[in-house]
Amino acid sequence: MGLKLETLIAVAIVAILSVTFMVKFTHKPSDGKLFTKELEFTNTTFTEVDTDTMQGRAFSTHGVRDQGDLTLYNLMYHTNNIELLRTKKGTYKGDKIYLDGNITVNQKEGFDYSAEHAIYDKKTKILDITSAFTGVMDRNTIHGYTLRYDMQKKEAFGKKIDAVVYTTEK
Repeated sequence: MGLKLETLIAVAIVAILSVTFMVKFTHKPSDGKLFTKELEFTNTTFTEVDTDTMQGRAFSTHGVRDQGDLTLYNLMYHTNNIELLRTKKGTYKGDKIYLDGNITVNQKEGFDYSAEHAIYDKKTKILDITSAFTGVMDRNTIHGYTLRYDMQKKEAFGKKIDAVVYTTEK
């Protein structure tokens, strides 16, 4: 008496199903950080424009775009209101530029500021200095701990300000 083909197929199906349900495959994530860098470049100039005019221009000696954030090293940036903004590191996140390390802001008119940490909102044109800062215009000096400066209105609001301001005699 031989094995019937139906019996052989039934035994094979049961064996395959039992092996499938008994074996468990596991996925182990890698120990290192996943590679997410999208773009890397050196000595590059970025020009921001809209339909009417140039909005700003940035130069960087080295830059990386990673997970949607653009980080520029040795950044030099200028607009219609800012003659030159320099920093060791600037990170673009949406409409804001997060500035870190040896920041200097030279304006066409007004005070020139220096600090270590700041945030510049390109949309509202507001510079938020989040560390101790110094502002200089001619012989006038301002020292403080934080500053919120509206580049369009030329209005500044600071905390713990120590200033020496010279006025003209009338």
